[in-house]
Parts: sequence; C-alpha cells; structure tokens
Amino acid sequence: MQQYGLSEEQNLLRDMVRKFALEKVAMRAQEIDATAQYPQDMFDALRELGLFALPFPEEYGGANSILSSCIAVEELGRICYNTAYLLIVQWVPFGAVLYGGNAEQKARFLPGLASGALRAAISITEPGAGSDVAGITTRAIKTDGGYVLNGNKIFSTNSAIADFVICAAKTDPAKRHGGISVFILEKGMKGFTIGRGEHKLGSRGVPSSAIHLEDCFVPEANRLGPEGEGFLLVMEAFNKSRPIIGARGVGLAQGALDLAVDYVRDRKAFGQSVAEFQGVQWMLADMAMQTEAARHLVYKSAAVVDGGATGKELAPIAAMAKCFATDVAMKVATDALQLFGSAGISTDNRIEQYFRDAKVLQIIEGTNQIQRNIIGKHVVKTY
Repeated sequence: MQQYGLSEEQNLLRDMVRKFALEKVAMRAQEIDATAQYPQDMFDALRELGLFALPFPEEYGGANSILSSCIAVEELGRICYNTAYLLIVQWVPFGAVLYGGNAEQKARFLPGLASGALRAAISITEPGAGSDVAGITTRAIKTDGGYVLNGNKIFSTNSAIADFVICAAKTDPAKRHGGISVFILEKGMKGFTIGRGEHKLGSRGVPSSAIHLEDCFVPEANRLGPEGEGFLLVMEAFNKSRPIIGARGVGLAQGALDLAVDYVRDRKAFGQSVAEFQGVQWMLADMAMQTEAARHLVYKSAAVVDGGATGKELAPIAAMAKCFATDVAMKVATDALQLFGSAGISTDNRIEQYFRDAKVLQIIEGTNQIQRNIIGKHVVKTY
C-alpha cells in the first residue's frame, strides 16, 4: 500500500527490507528467541545490506534519515524483534558519538560502527537508578591524563559483545543533572568487566548484562563531550532515537495482527470460519486502527527529527511516538493472543513471543510513565 509522504527511495527500502525479512529472517525468528543466543548470522546479513549507517550522514554511508530508519525497523520488527534490535543497539551509541564527539572521536569510532566492523553499547542504568538518570552513583574522579571510574551498571544491552561502551558517571556528585559526564569504555581497559547476563522475558536474542568498574582508568580523550554535560548528551541521543523505538512497536503490532488474521481465517468454530464472527472482526478492526494510528505518529515524529528539531522542541513528540506505539504493541499483542485462545499460550505458536516482547518495549528506553511525564509537562506549559 502506498504510504503518503514517503519518497521513492523509502518505498524501495521498505520493499527490500520486507523481502529480506520474509525470506531470510522469518525462518530464524523463533529459534533466536527460544535459544536466547546472539544471532550473528542476522548481524552479518544486516551488514551486507548496509543498514547500520542508515540514520546518519552520507559521509558514513547513510541516508541521513530517521524516517527511513523507522521503515527498516518496522519491517524487521514485524517478523523478528531481535533482528530489528541489532540495528538499534548500534544506532544509539552511534548517535551519541555523532552528536557529542569531537573530530578525533568521530574518526576513531563512527566508520567502524557504520560498516559493522565495530559494535557498541550504551550504559546508563544502575541498580538504584533507572528512570532517574540523575540519580546514578557511578563515580568518575579526575586524575592525571583522565579519570578513574568506580561503580556498577545493569541492563547494558549489547555490552557483552561490544567493542566499546558509552558509560555515564558522576564527575560532580554534589550536582544532579549537571554532575554527569559520559565516557567511552573500550574492551580490554583494566578494571572494566562485563558481569552476568540477564534472563529476560523478551528481547532475548540481544544480551543485556551488568558492568563492573573498579578503579578503571579512562583517558581524557575518551570523555564524550564537555565535563558535566553528559546528561544533555544522553537525553538528546535518546530523544532522537525514540521514534525508532516507536517503530519497533508498530512493527510488532503489525506482526501480531498478521498472525491473528491468518489464524482466525483458518480456524473453524460453530460451523464457520472464526473470522466471520462480528465480535472477532471488531477486535481486528480496533487492532488495525490502533496500529495505523501509531504508524503515522511515529512517521510524524521521525520527520520532526529529520527536520532538525532538538531539545525541548523534539522531546514531547518523540515521547508521544515511543509511548503510544509501544502501548499499542502491548494492546494489539494481547488481543492477538486472545484470538488464538489456548493455542496462544503455547510456545509452538509465535504469538506468545510478540506478547513478551511488547511488554519489554513499554519499559526500555525510558518507561512509558516517564514518557507521560515529558508529555504532561509540555502540555501544562504550552496548551
């Protein structure tokens, strides 16, 4: 179906990624979730397609388009949440270096991320500080030539296989937001270790791990952005990526709807196809309307990013896209599982995976309660 506002290149991108997802990814999706093993084959395939630089400037091989990135993630997420996630865990650190790094840092890290030769992660969350980023306690003390970091992080997705991790730490514990700085931790640095992986409800194919920092020396050349401005850098990277998180919700919702429609068409009850019951058709109608509404909100927010919006101009629409689309993913996946009946709770049917992955989306990259805080503050001040 023709989508308004999309260029010919974006429609070709959609067709290419959809074909790849159906022909190459679909056969692996259930196994990736069941085994919770990192899908190196999918990473290699995405690298061959040249998708890792998609959101970023042409000098890195990208299309410089968040909207194009949302289209790719939507099509992959429709088939396999984990394969879509391989792009995003590369893109958020890429964005942080692009927006906050100096020329030397960009030259050192961005070409490798764009080509897939390097992998990265971002580490903010701590046992006592999740949504409250300003409450982190990991400490960075200035010393000759750099900083010494001590602290513990959790749920650092992709860190177990990453070549470097972008890590937030307090350089001034007396301050909250203004006391945070950001550092690039490279694999092999003394005192930097990856802890145990989490056993997760969903999003099982890309590992999330703890990070332990014990007197870890990080050279000043690896501080990303000015000292004390890490909070703003991290928030900007998250804001610019939130439409892409919303696109995961759209893809997941569309995939769950696809599975539900196929199931009720084939299943017979009371002498007719289940799809012919008016109550079932009303459920499907609601699912389709919600998914389409989420898609357009995500596309709108992506266009706002591509138009150059930043900071307070970007934050509310980015939060709306992430919150609404991931709530829709949860609602549609729940209703789709209901339509499967008892078959839906069996791991033999993929719909239960969509249900588990949808719940993860409502929590990661800023819980939906935090997104509502952002939106609500904007409404109070401007409406």
